[in-house]
Amino acid sequence: MTKAILESHLRYTAWASGRLLEAATELNDNELNHDFKTADKNVLLTLAHCFAADRAWFHRVDGTPRANFLTDEDRNLQALQSEWPKYWQRWLELLAGETDDSLARIITFIDLKGKQHQQPLWQIILHMVNHATHHRGQVSGFLRALGKVPPQLDLIFYYRQAG
Repeated sequence: MTKAILESHLRYTAWASGRLLEAATELNDNELNHDFKTADKNVLLTLAHCFAADRAWFHRVDGTPRANFLTDEDRNLQALQSEWPKYWQRWLELLAGETDDSLARIITFIDLKGKQHQQPLWQIILHMVNHATHHRGQVSGFLRALGKVPPQLDLIFYYRQAG
């Protein structure tokens, strides 16, 4: 795994999540909070879950774990628009300090259930990107169910736009 590949994936996840945040601003409160009977229920809470996961993984890697996974403040579209990009930038800054070799370093962390794990940094970053992709797919489906056209989020579209 190379630093360049991980950087591309981090930039992709920021791009795709940003596009969904933008699409969510076009929804009214009823649409944003419509219960689709999934684990995270609706568009807003699914986006908040993705944000909280990106943040939690960052703090695990950086060694400053947070007490709460998701807060009441996180369940607000404007807060997500303000705070999530800061974490995308922090991820890129963290990666800038790594080398291809250091990406294999083992990160020891405690999960939300209190269990200790160890994973190489590169696996954590790819997991985080993959996790967000899964939930972005859910939100895209929610948008379609609401009669909206979700933005193109596929990796190939990111590559084409990024050049």
